[in-house]
Amino acid sequence: MLEKRDFYINGQWVAPTQANDLEVIDPSTENVCAVISLGTQADTDAAVAAARTAFESWSQTTKEERLALLEKLYSRYKARSQEMAEAISLEMGAPIALAQSAQWGAGAGHLKNFIRVLREYEFETPLGEHAPGNQILRDPIGVCGLITPWNWPMNQVTLKVAAALAAGCTMVLKPSEIAPLSAMLFAEMIDEAGLPAGVFNLVNGNGAGVGTQLSGHPDIDMISFTGSTRAGIAISKNAADTVKRVSLELGGKGANIIFADADEKAVVRGVRHCFMNSGQSCNAPTRMLVERSIYDHAVQTAIEVAAKTEVNQASLEGKHIGPVVSKAQFDKIQGLIQQGIDEGARLVAGGTGRPDGMSEGYFVRPTVFADVTNEMTIAREEIFGPVLSIIPFDSEEEALRIANDSPYGLTHYVQTQDADKAKRVARKLRSGMVQMNGESLGGGAPFGGYKQSGNGREGGPWGLEEYLEVKVVTGWS
Repeated sequence: MLEKRDFYINGQWVAPTQANDLEVIDPSTENVCAVISLGTQADTDAAVAAARTAFESWSQTTKEERLALLEKLYSRYKARSQEMAEAISLEMGAPIALAQSAQWGAGAGHLKNFIRVLREYEFETPLGEHAPGNQILRDPIGVCGLITPWNWPMNQVTLKVAAALAAGCTMVLKPSEIAPLSAMLFAEMIDEAGLPAGVFNLVNGNGAGVGTQLSGHPDIDMISFTGSTRAGIAISKNAADTVKRVSLELGGKGANIIFADADEKAVVRGVRHCFMNSGQSCNAPTRMLVERSIYDHAVQTAIEVAAKTEVNQASLEGKHIGPVVSKAQFDKIQGLIQQGIDEGARLVAGGTGRPDGMSEGYFVRPTVFADVTNEMTIAREEIFGPVLSIIPFDSEEEALRIANDSPYGLTHYVQTQDADKAKRVARKLRSGMVQMNGESLGGGAPFGGYKQSGNGREGGPWGLEEYLEVKVVTGWS
């Protein structure tokens, strides 16, 4: 078990104001792997005060100064890659190969891309030739509260922290209390990179505690939150009294539209993508919409992929999937699988209970439902486990109607070799992202959604601008 860790406030590790411990559980074994302290209002206030004091000088740094520090942070992040991968694997159950590549790699990619964005970004520009005396200035918004989830820890921490640093903001990070170890390791890297005291602060806590304290704090100018839609609504309401900016990246229920002319690997690719990270991704393609003429073949292919998907301990090498993150998550998934059965969906792979031979750990059987209708609970709720729902359709119009008939609008997917049809469908899909024929998002692409999937964008210049205020000055010469 790792030694107990404290908070990082004003450039140093500090003890909490009172003993309020929480055990961190290794989801592969259900054993305690660390103990953290949960912050109180006094701890949150101290971190916010440190960030507020630091903002006066940090907000006036030059782009070149911030670039230099971000490059040092990127260097430290790369140097400690193995430690970071091991922390992520331990705390949230990502198999070590996935933790080393996609999980750690997401953070590295975002740091690299924000360095590129900052290098090219102009914070002062003229309004235009029609108004020669008007200058547009982009100022850092202020002190930011950053609240991150457990499913892709460094993906979200770096998307928020790097953007805020690049903009000239100071911040208080509250990582998920379920998976806090990677964030505390990241705080060590911040310290090693030499960021000025108070620019970055970390306080552990749960949503009802530190999360609520940050979202309602009068000295916090902005909240950036990634997590459930339910929590995003609560944060927005709590933040309303102080009229602070709230940027939200919330849930998803991605539709993967597979037309009859899709490439031969489309179904296999879609099932594997759904199961990746044990299904714990907001942008997972969990609804597979298949054109009727290839529907039976697609269902059979999905059964075969599920059967070949191994489930095992996160610490083991291999291409298997690991456990889900917690008992609460395991129980939720089990309940939704049973609900799918009860509502009449045809279970063709997996089901309730752990995989054969596993008596401990939060392991879920890779599960596939066929003959799902879009009104069923498993087609509407975000399950956040390795559970795929397959829905048939007869026409392009029907596929679009089903895909868009969701409270969410994060990522949809289109599989067709007809370029005109692909573009036509992409334009009509109500989502912040559309990925076609297996092509991934490019570095610095805007990540975010429509409807109840959120209201902001992360990554690239869009992510930087979430942390900026726009000011116009006249009489500029």
